[in-house]
Formats: sequence, structure tokens, C-alpha cells
Amino acid sequence: MVRDIIIKPVISEKAETKSGKLNQYTFIVDKTVNKLEIVKAISAMFPEVTVKSVNTMINPGKAKTRNTKSGVVRGMVSSKKKAIVTLGEGETLEIYGTTEE
Repeated sequence: MVRDIIIKPVISEKAETKSGKLNQYTFIVDKTVNKLEIVKAISAMFPEVTVKSVNTMINPGKAKTRNTKSGVVRGMVSSKKKAIVTLGEGETLEIYGTTEE
């Protein structure tokens, strides 16, 4: 059930900066879930953390066009829903892996 709600974490420079400075983590989630279901899913995946708040956004799909030998191919990139989860003070998630130096 949790894997159906939270699809994957967003690994980007902006998401990594937010996790370091603001204690916020970004996930791609199912388009039909609400904030309460996201809180329950995060609490089930990571029982040691407390979720302070959840912000959601829907990124609309975009039309894409390619020129090929056989002509122009048109298609759509599907829309996605993101959830930005803010954790309590001093809590972290290990979703980026560890680096050993």
C-alpha cells in the first residue's frame, strides 16, 4: 500500500538543498492521494520520524514533438504530483544514500 502512494523520491540539486537547509524532502506520489494519506505513508515507511507538514503540487503534462525520417511524431509527457514533506527539528531521512570519504 505504501509503495502505491509514494512512487519515488526526487533526487535533484534543489531537493537536496531543501533537505539540508530546511529539513524538507520531495517525493513523487500518486495523483489521487491526499495529504493525510501521504503523512500515513511516510510514517509507515520511516517510523522514527514525525511529519510536521505536507505541501503538494501537480506538474501538468507537456506536449513533445520529434522530427524523424518518417515524419513528425507528437506525444505527451504525463503529469506528476509532488509532495514536499517537512520533518521535525533534527530529524533526517537517508534517501540519498551515504557517501564515505
